[in-house]
Amino acid sequence: MTEAADPFVHPALFYRDEREYLAAVVPFVHKALAAGEPVAVAVPTENLRLLKAEIGAEKDVRFLDMREAGRNPGRIIPGVLRAFADAQPPGTRVRIVGEPIWAGRSAVEYPACVQHEALINAAFRGRQVTILCPYDTRRLPPQVVADAHATHPVVVDAGSGREEESGRYDFEAVHARYNAPLPPAPDVAAHAFVADVLGEIRHFASDAAERFGLVRPRLDDLALAVAELTTNSVVHGGGSGLLRVWAEDGHVVCEVRDQGHLADPLAGRRPPSRDQFGGRGLLMVNLVADLVRVHTGPDGTTVRCWFAVRPADLKVV
Repeated sequence: MTEAADPFVHPALFYRDEREYLAAVVPFVHKALAAGEPVAVAVPTENLRLLKAEIGAEKDVRFLDMREAGRNPGRIIPGVLRAFADAQPPGTRVRIVGEPIWAGRSAVEYPACVQHEALINAAFRGRQVTILCPYDTRRLPPQVVADAHATHPVVVDAGSGREEESGRYDFEAVHARYNAPLPPAPDVAAHAFVADVLGEIRHFASDAAERFGLVRPRLDDLALAVAELTTNSVVHGGGSGLLRVWAEDGHVVCEVRDQGHLADPLAGRRPPSRDQFGGRGLLMVNLVADLVRVHTGPDGTTVRCWFAVRPADLKVV
């Protein structure tokens, strides 16, 4: 796989079966190891097993199960990719295999996945990092493959080894396209809040989530997310907002709406600097929730987050 003039390289790898997958990904990892470059592999469980068996779990490779580490696509950049890349010595090329989209990702998760793939290009622009993103073209819908052409400047066919620039690459446009209004919430009461009632609104959300079956420590995670989102609304979203809480398909869902506008696409996906004061609210929400969806525009912002009631529910949203 060739390196582009820009130090950041972000190819999509299209594969059709296990043979093609291993034939492309294993040499990518071996190349990094031979060059003494740090390498991480973050792929779904079944592919992680294949690669560990082929590469050897004892090799100097950071293996991560993307079904766990990347359950919420919004946490992949700060919690997986940047966490690994930022820990390496300055000036060192870093190689990562990241597979955030697999068969079984639900329709509610998918827009967040596409936005994640788009934002990788902004998050790593100018850095000496190569992130290879495999796509199973046999099992994923054609729209997923089409979107991969828009979120990756380079595409590689694993069967033929052919590598070419994507003529449809436009990560900003595809990110904007998936910044669509969220599906309508169920008919549940919206609770208005201002600064004076933030404690009460957090307790209301926790009590509702507990009635829907959420238990600690996930109950504490939900309370933290609600506290961060409602505080952001008061500080940055016009001083007030609306909170809804409901149960949906084995999850507790919290939604916060306000009149603010998220102008920074990477808000909530950028690890804070050591001397940074504040500005970590949406990042904390991404780190603790099982899924976060955001719609933002001049008329306001809606943030919706999901928390699985039972661990088994993490497999499908």
